Amino acid sequence: MVVRLTRFSVSPDKAQEAKNVYQQEVVLEVKKQKGNTNVMLLEPADGSDEFISITGWENKADAEAYESSGKYKELVGKIKGLIGQAVLKTYNTQ
Repeated sequence: MVVRLTRFSVSPDKAQEAKNVYQQEVVLEVKKQKGNTNVMLLEPADGSDEFISITGWENKADAEAYESSGKYKELVGKIKGLIGQAVLKTYNTQ
């Protein structure tokens, strides 16, 4: 399994709007992608501005296909005006 984390900051005045777009649009689209096993948004418990989007994939090929299809970029674009720069990292699970 492969897990991808996208970190981004959200100003407090845009946080609710960003969370709504994520839940109503991003989650639905990611779940449709081949090999996706999980998608969730982590909101900081300490009130800071750094959020983390987590997606799980059956394998690296599915995760890479999702990104290379342009769908990842499209979905980040849906919240781009609400967030700071998105930083993506991919991890293998043991």
